[in-house]
Amino acid sequence: MKTNISGAIRKTLKEEMERDPSIFLFGEDIADPYGGIHKATKGLTDHFGPERVINSPLSEIAIAGVGVGAAINGMRPVVEIMYADFLPIAMDQIVNCGAKMHFLSGGSICVPVVIRANYGSGKGEGAQHSQDPLAWFMNYPGVKIVAPSTPRDTQGLLLSAIRDNNPVLFFEHKMLYHFSGEILQHNEPIPLGVMDIKRSGRDLTIISCGLMVHRALAAAEKLSEMGVDAEVIDLRSLKPFDEEGILESVRRTGRLMVVEESCRTGGWGAQIVDTVVENAFDALETAPVRLAALDAPLAARMDFEALQVPSAQAIIDAALSLVKR
Repeated sequence: MKTNISGAIRKTLKEEMERDPSIFLFGEDIADPYGGIHKATKGLTDHFGPERVINSPLSEIAIAGVGVGAAINGMRPVVEIMYADFLPIAMDQIVNCGAKMHFLSGGSICVPVVIRANYGSGKGEGAQHSQDPLAWFMNYPGVKIVAPSTPRDTQGLLLSAIRDNNPVLFFEHKMLYHFSGEILQHNEPIPLGVMDIKRSGRDLTIISCGLMVHRALAAAEKLSEMGVDAEVIDLRSLKPFDEEGILESVRRTGRLMVVEESCRTGGWGAQIVDTVVENAFDALETAPVRLAALDAPLAARMDFEALQVPSAQAIIDAALSLVKR
């Protein structure tokens, strides 16, 4: 069957809530009739009632705190932070409480909470509503990071995230909610930490996630017309990430490019490059390339914003330079 990413989220939440009564939803304006900023929870209040689809106060620390506390006490909450830019407000609850509780309790406590948040550029919504914060959480043990790019990946990864016994940050790119594609009628989990080769190639490996996957695919099609065969990898899960799959691809192609929407300094792409250089240095024919956003707040104008994050043309230009080295 075919749906968009919002539909894949809604279908997965509905099926899992029907299966498991310990699952409930909590977030700003997620209940009907509004159904969330991107309508991913629309209709679920009518189906499950206001006891399981709960509108929260406008307080990110309260949303995360309820999620972590409920998870510690045996529930499996799926909470929503309206914009990922607001996650720092809840940082202590996520990384000091939720992420570390299993360790601090000697393994006796699990924290099965999913924290959904929309992120990313594309709408000119400015410096406080357009960031890619995926790299912010890479440094914290105990939390998992997921960023799908298609409806099917969203469907399967959200299922795995809900059933995982650890805190999972589930990032949804705001420009992809209406992206349509095939999903399964009967959902099957996609394991966290397993990448997907969206396009096979022999000349270079391009690694990305979220919206950048689609830009990389568009660039790869143009590159093929120029005689360059690019392999496009969708990480899907940044923590854990598929180290062996990445190394296998780079060993085939001999060249690596990482495309990320987050700022270059401290970006998650640096971890990918480090992993490849440390473990497959002899396979590289030339130095890896990182494309990332400028180290600057995003402008509240779409034309300026477009100059700050990698475009398909920027990927093409960098790839041509890489294969000519």
